[in-house]
Amino acid sequence: VQLQASGGGLVQAGGSLRLSCAASGFAFGDYGMGWFRQASGKEREFVATVTWSGSSTYYADSVNGRFTISRDNAKRMIYLHMYNLKPEDTAVYYCAAEKGLATKYEENYVYWGQGTQVTVSS
Repeated sequence: VQLQASGGGLVQAGGSLRLSCAASGFAFGDYGMGWFRQASGKEREFVATVTWSGSSTYYADSVNGRFTISRDNAKRMIYLHMYNLKPEDTAVYYCAAEKGLATKYEENYVYWGQGTQVTVSS
């Protein structure tokens, strides 16, 4: 099983980034997929999730309206489009897989990627 996150980098406040996550080694279409993030010195927190079909999404209040999660089951990929980035969005972003459901609860996710750093300068 592998989840490979990419696309992070340094961006100015107000800018945009697109994170990608490539999945392999498990039945991707059977899993809800999520993004979480962890800022330095803080606990990891939920960002967004998408159901196995891509038909439903759910966002943390802090990113709702600025971030968009999507998936391409044929390519075994998920994406996180981030707009109007703020310095408080600075964190390591992780993609993760949850069997069957798509919730905000970290403990439900069974597969995790290695993370990609996003840094937003003011």
